[in-house]
Amino acid sequence: MTAPAHDAHDEPRLPVVVETRSRLQDAMATWALTAPEVTDRRAVVMTMGALHEGHLDLVRRARAEAGPGGQVLVTIFVNPLQFGAGEDLDSYPRDLERDVALLAGAGADVVYAPTPDVVYPDGDPIVRVSAGRIGEVLEGAFRPGHLDGVLTVVLKLLHATRPDVALFGQKDAQQLLAVRRMVRDLDLDVEIVGVPTRRAEDGLALSSRNAYLSDAERRSALALSRALRAGAERAADGAGAAAVRATASGILNEATDVVVDYLALVDPDTVEEVPAEHTGPALLLVAARVGTTRLIDNQAVDVVAPSDGSETLGQEASRD
Repeated sequence: MTAPAHDAHDEPRLPVVVETRSRLQDAMATWALTAPEVTDRRAVVMTMGALHEGHLDLVRRARAEAGPGGQVLVTIFVNPLQFGAGEDLDSYPRDLERDVALLAGAGADVVYAPTPDVVYPDGDPIVRVSAGRIGEVLEGAFRPGHLDGVLTVVLKLLHATRPDVALFGQKDAQQLLAVRRMVRDLDLDVEIVGVPTRRAEDGLALSSRNAYLSDAERRSALALSRALRAGAERAADGAGAAAVRATASGILNEATDVVVDYLALVDPDTVEEVPAEHTGPALLLVAARVGTTRLIDNQAVDVVAPSDGSETLGQEASRD
């Protein structure tokens, strides 16, 4: 007996939904016994549900990474450890039936949807993973303990699902970096793959929290992606790091109903601010509140050295 290969012309089939560790282990063991090729792999995508096309991009990439006879496992769990006081843990959108239906067309085989008492059977865990200095800046500064909560549940879910490859969206750039560092620093045997951000036609990065935005707030929120694009263009023009920050900041400052938590141009491997003389790859990140909704976004940039050296960083910085 072999596991059925996936074909683009097959009718979408609903994935198996499991809610306990024992049923998850049964689903994984069944696949392991029937996988047709040694090259087929298990790929996992971790989500909090309220799925959109960005999540489905991750699942489709997982399908490709796993191979035609591989196993694609999606976790759906709203993790209380990564929500701070006053955040939207209780109101975070939940619709498992809708999510499972969407996953059927994207190639998921198994959905692991545990409750908090399954993931944390003894209540809040005493021992947690620390994100270290990565968790103290940017998102970590505005949401203390957030990345520690993320890494703790990611580690637990990696142990539970035992994947060959795990896929994460590049929209949560600091989270992706933290996960990669955890895997590297703690010697975990899993490949981490980042998948590009999916955007709506108007440029807004897809997010489950976009549903909170009114029509007017959504129009205001477009300032985030507009600022990032403008900053990337300045970087490519050789204007320098200070000009990249100043250009993006100027657009955000002019936007209605946008309150910026941070705008940063950082090293993509450390999330440390790049110096004024920096050239080469960098990551431009923004977090802002639009109405009552907090949004994040980022853009990879390549800071090109000025061709003639005539434009000074000081002059550019003064425009901020």
